[in-house]
Amino acid sequence: MNRSMSRTGKRRGGGSGAKFGRRTLLRAAALCSVAALAPLPRTALAAPDADLWERWLPYDDANPARIDHDPWNALVQRYRIIGTDGIARFAYRAVTFDDRDRLHRYIASLAALPIRQYRREAQFAYWVNLYNAVTVNLILDHYPVESILDIDISPGFFSDGPWEYPLVEIEGADVTLDDMHHRILRPIWRTPLIHYAVNRAAIGSPNLASVAYTAENSSLLLVEGAALYINDPRGARIDQDGDFVVSEIYDDYEDDFGGSEESVLAHLAQYGAERLRAILVGRNEIDGYWFDWRLNDAVV
Repeated sequence: MNRSMSRTGKRRGGGSGAKFGRRTLLRAAALCSVAALAPLPRTALAAPDADLWERWLPYDDANPARIDHDPWNALVQRYRIIGTDGIARFAYRAVTFDDRDRLHRYIASLAALPIRQYRREAQFAYWVNLYNAVTVNLILDHYPVESILDIDISPGFFSDGPWEYPLVEIEGADVTLDDMHHRILRPIWRTPLIHYAVNRAAIGSPNLASVAYTAENSSLLLVEGAALYINDPRGARIDQDGDFVVSEIYDDYEDDFGGSEESVLAHLAQYGAERLRAILVGRNEIDGYWFDWRLNDAVV
């Protein structure tokens, strides 16, 4: 199955040449799926809303404790490989038995922490690193796979992929990847830069950061991640037809980026290098969206 998916076309306008955005496609896809009695791929489903899980609101900014992310940092630096195309891949096949054990112990160490008693900056790094570490561990548990979409363990007939399956227990609560992303990180910190921090183990995803997030480096890593992705063809580009195409992330989470195509374009310009800013001059709409769900696997 081709996991590289694209949609070109303006979301507004009529006539025989008009093309449609995600919300219009969603309605049509949903009707087709019911008729076919088959689950929809994640790219054809509405992205989850930022729905606050109030359980994780408490924090203690007076707590100076440091969370040890050194094991994750070591694993990332050992197995994260940057290709000539600038895409960060992970050498899943090369991960040793001992390093699998180190990853398991790192995830268990985070899960055992009373994270609601930590300061906000420490909590942010905790959730980002936990999301990324659990995702890598999930891929290793099912490797080899062509795409994370193939790990179809979420409960529910119309669910797809692994995001809604509880993968870790924290302070007595079962937590899923979607919980971490959409019920904790997005609604608590309310910054679109979160989308550059969580890695979906896909070629089309923003790069896995080169180091572990910490309370001290998170702000820098978020800005760096945004600039790297936005100025990469995965984030925004002019395609072979002359259309301005951006990542599906900006359609899925448009509300996080200001709620309109214009606000998305302003976000791209904010972090865009000179070449991209020149493309954006005078532009007020996006022609299409694209995302590559193939696994970010490094062959070594």
